[in-house]
Amino acid sequence: MAPQAFIRVRGLEKQFDGKPVLRGVDLDVAEGETVVVLGVSGQGKSVLLRHLNGLLKPDRGEVWVGARLLNRLNEDQLFEVRKQVGMVFQLGGLFDSLTVFENVGYMLREHARLDEDELGRRVARLLALVELEGSEALYPSQLSGGMQKRVALARALAFEPRAVLYDEPTTGLDPLVAEKINQLIRNLQKQLGFTSVVVTHDLRSAFAIGDRFALLDAGRIRFAGTAEQARASRDQLMCEFLHAAL
Repeated sequence: MAPQAFIRVRGLEKQFDGKPVLRGVDLDVAEGETVVVLGVSGQGKSVLLRHLNGLLKPDRGEVWVGARLLNRLNEDQLFEVRKQVGMVFQLGGLFDSLTVFENVGYMLREHARLDEDELGRRVARLLALVELEGSEALYPSQLSGGMQKRVALARALAFEPRAVLYDEPTTGLDPLVAEKINQLIRNLQKQLGFTSVVVTHDLRSAFAIGDRFALLDAGRIRFAGTAEQARASRDQLMCEFLHAAL
């Protein structure tokens, strides 16, 4: 039996200042799979991603996470969803004035009601997952770009989410570091079994981590399928993407 969809998007529309960005997006993301959303700049990939945990509300259409329709939830209810749908922002989104420990443990300290010993153990486990043991006392300015991405991922995993959203996870990284981040994303997904949605323009990363691909064009999903289906596609835009990755 095929896995059930954990994230479902139906007829999603969004505009800003009267300019349509999403024009009727339909997308399913199954339990435990990694879907990579592709598209040229300005096609709404990040806008789509921010609807999947309620950071943006649709103008029209529906976004479901599990059995919950996000459109109908208030901010307190959306926070509970965001605990189950972690997000790694494009530039990491770390607080410059906080240490690695404080960044990773920030939401846990605010909402998990842990004592300091348990908080310390939880943060240490999260940092071990992203291979940054012993970095608790460092500040973001003391970290490389790749290390900052790892800290952001550790923070996204704080509440043991069922899904993780990634916005351009390898942007600004050199190819070797980007490959290590790709391996980490893939290994964690296999190890922890969560669902992933990745927005990227990096085709090498896409094929390293993706189970399925969704090509966003003119505000709609133009193609959706596996790596094999993408390579066999005769869609002109998909062919251009694949050619650019060679």
